[in-house]
Amino acid sequence: MDRKTKTILVQIYQKLYKKFGPQRWWPAQTQFEVIVGAILTQNTNWGNVEKAIHRLKAAGVLSARVLRDISVTKLAALIKPAGYFNVKAQRLKNFMRFLFDEYDGNLKTLGGEELSHLRHKLLKVNGIGPETADSILLYALDKPVFVVDAYSKRFLYRHNLIDRNADYHQIQELFMGYFDHDTAMFNEYHALIVALGKNYCKPNPSCDRCPLNRTQYSLTFKCGSCHRAFLKGEKRIAEKSGFLCSECRV
Repeated sequence: MDRKTKTILVQIYQKLYKKFGPQRWWPAQTQFEVIVGAILTQNTNWGNVEKAIHRLKAAGVLSARVLRDISVTKLAALIKPAGYFNVKAQRLKNFMRFLFDEYDGNLKTLGGEELSHLRHKLLKVNGIGPETADSILLYALDKPVFVVDAYSKRFLYRHNLIDRNADYHQIQELFMGYFDHDTAMFNEYHALIVALGKNYCKPNPSCDRCPLNRTQYSLTFKCGSCHRAFLKGEKRIAEKSGFLCSECRV
């Protein structure tokens, strides 16, 4: 185990926790609501998901049995605020079919499955990818698995902890390989990364205000704007210029 990398990841967690505090994520009233939200949040923001879930509640259809039996057309109309509503309605139906075919609609039975076996089965459900499956496992079923999303990849790359081409499982292993498999910790860390991504580490980042600002985590430093690695001799000049390369200083 690379102790330096683990130390870096711990320091990041501590700084983010100090900045944002406990996130108490996932915002839902029931396990089932978490699952529905995990499917609806694909390719949209959480505000749109909340609107869709509110419509499901208002219509009295936010239950596994009703969502299994409701028509795809009616379901799509109800979840329209979440975007891609026809696709997501079918994905919800796919999950409900899986839940009833495999577990008789019982979430307790679903959650009793061993982690790796259940994850494998979830990934076979049409429309359930790694991020959605892991969100269901971690946030709905309290399984110790780390959720990776676009926010994770963005900030890790910018801090030189992953390669630009790192895939989902390589990024996930960065956390699951260095930390005890603790559900509460994985939950909090991922939620803090989301807070970082929403507030600072955006596509156009606010590095000057970021809680991780001025912290470099690699011997190969990158420009704080374009993220190009500094060439030999550039680092000292860049440090005096706010970690910007010669091109971005212009």
